[in-house]
Amino acid sequence: MKEVYGQAEQFLNDIFRMAGFELHAQASEGDNTCILNIDGPDSPLVRSEGGELLDALEHFVNQSFIRGLAEGERFVCDVDNFRAIREKELRAMARHAADRVRSTGLPFFFGPMSAAERRVIHLSLAEDESLFTESVGEGNARRLKVSLKTPAK
Repeated sequence: MKEVYGQAEQFLNDIFRMAGFELHAQASEGDNTCILNIDGPDSPLVRSEGGELLDALEHFVNQSFIRGLAEGERFVCDVDNFRAIREKELRAMARHAADRVRSTGLPFFFGPMSAAERRVIHLSLAEDESLFTESVGEGNARRLKVSLKTPAK
């Protein structure tokens, strides 16, 4: 395992200890990623509010240790398999939105979500030639719009 992975693991464990959380991070290597799995009795705190704290920890670790990673490599924080479960939910939401747009002809707007979550939905619907997806809005209010493609004239 790369030294920077161990440093990031220790960094998170120090934060948890100093904050008084009963949590533990453990680093493992994935494809072009270091997965920092978090577990412990306080893990529901990290998952709450749609994983906002988990996203914040991941952003903090990436910003703190990015210089130690190769280009294209990144850290992913996960707790209780939250990322995989959330991805399944997002794919189901994408299918629902697609069905609704096709049946009503009206655009469907998702609520504000992170760039990573919007990307899952974009990719889920990318192969559907009848639909168009785009991110709209600014900053934390950025959301995804699904609409019918207009025929070429």
